[in-house]
Amino acid sequence: EGNVMLNAPKLAGQADWYVKRQLKNFKHGIRGADATDTFGMQMAPMAATLVDDAAIANVAAYIASLPDFLPPATVQGDASRGEELYVTCESCHGAAGLGIWSMSAPRLSRVNDWYLVRQLQNYKQGVRGAHPSDLHGKQMSLVSGVLRDDQSINDTVAYINKL
Repeated sequence: EGNVMLNAPKLAGQADWYVKRQLKNFKHGIRGADATDTFGMQMAPMAATLVDDAAIANVAAYIASLPDFLPPATVQGDASRGEELYVTCESCHGAAGLGIWSMSAPRLSRVNDWYLVRQLQNYKQGVRGAHPSDLHGKQMSLVSGVLRDDQSINDTVAYINKL
């Protein structure tokens, strides 16, 4: 369900293949290694305790068993403008923001909006997606350039909240 006080996003409802990939990325220093990624650096040692792929699969399976719910909207923005900006996101994440496995794009709908804002900012600033082994992150870093400022990010996330 996430915990905003710990800067931990809701994971319930996210696809198991994505959870596995992110746990592996944290475990192997592909995510959470940037010195300015305070919250990612908190997750890296947690993932390091998962000794092998079976442990990672077990955690992903447990997360998949959790009930999904709609988190409260906390981000203010112009959802109409965000809908226009989301067109770029739609080709990978889908019209309803459910993610597309074949595009390696995770679900965006029903994800904590404050977390989406932070991750989009991280991509834009090179905090996330800069590791040479993070091919999917590199794609997001490039695409996030469409969102020129924080208001564009907020507008897009306000639209995602409506999906």
